[in-house]
Amino acid sequence: MKKINTKVILLTVIFSLIFFWTPLPYFIEMPGTSEDLRDHVIVNGKKDDYKGSFMLTTVAVRQATPFTFLTSFFNSKQELVSKKEMMGNSNSKEYDQMQNYYMKNSQNMASKVALDLLDKPYEMEYKGVYVMSISDNSDFKNKLTIGSTISHVDGKKIESSEELINSVQSKKVGESVTLTVEEDNETKEVTGKLIELDSTKKTGVGISLIDHTELVSSENIKFTTHDIGGPSAGLMFTLELYSLLSQKDIRHGLEIAGTGTMNSDGEVGRIGGIDKKVIAAEYAGADVFFAPDDPISDGLKEKYPDIKTNYEEAVVAVKANKLNIEVVPIKTVNDAVKYLENKK
Repeated sequence: MKKINTKVILLTVIFSLIFFWTPLPYFIEMPGTSEDLRDHVIVNGKKDDYKGSFMLTTVAVRQATPFTFLTSFFNSKQELVSKKEMMGNSNSKEYDQMQNYYMKNSQNMASKVALDLLDKPYEMEYKGVYVMSISDNSDFKNKLTIGSTISHVDGKKIESSEELINSVQSKKVGESVTLTVEEDNETKEVTGKLIELDSTKKTGVGISLIDHTELVSSENIKFTTHDIGGPSAGLMFTLELYSLLSQKDIRHGLEIAGTGTMNSDGEVGRIGGIDKKVIAAEYAGADVFFAPDDPISDGLKEKYPDIKTNYEEAVVAVKANKLNIEVVPIKTVNDAVKYLENKK
């Protein structure tokens, strides 16, 4: 009987651990889930009980290891994305906070548009300026966090992101400014020095920002999306809310999946990973897939000559994967509503 070489065993174990478990600075995207929105949206205490369903679609993401990095090249439904490409300069916590904000904003916009469609009253309450990113050279780098909301500058309440920008631009580089910040349901004040912004050469805090508003309505609208993030469920949220608020069956028994951002005017915007989302929709048994038919600007065409609309990308994915789902181009929420009305 041969003696087992412990060195060989040890090296094999170490190699296996490295090959199968070591995280790489890459992520693998693949078809995710299709979530029935009756499980995620409640209006005035009631869930959707009509036949069929509206479904949001997701892209599954996992961090690559040497093993999955290599195997992804042999799976046409998987795509390798660098950490830099996916997260930019954000760390995991900051990235998750941004995705949570995008999800909340999509719910806010969906509520607004659905109420607009039905001429129901509401108010948009201004909360302040939402911090989206912080420059490395900002004096507020370790004083602010992504996801916090700035409500006052030097004790004065701000009513728009433009007002904050103008307020700090009136000061000199190196001058101190105090920001009132709401973070994790707590209010605090942070003070730091202003810098010259690389992009504009003007005085600034050194953050990217967006207005933070919340919709206030007599309609009791609740979302339970838990660990789902990003802005791409806006269209499907709007349709689910429209059905619940109008108390009308607009699906007529169809299983309808889709994707697309929603702006305040009801326009449907471009999203990423639609080739994977349409596959997820087919796996879930959807009859129809709503895809953004987003306009491509001349600038984008010049920079990316082969660029396609989301709708065109979805059609290519359907053909490549021999799917049976019907893909419908959608520019505005009204396009989706009209399509459904014609299905009566």
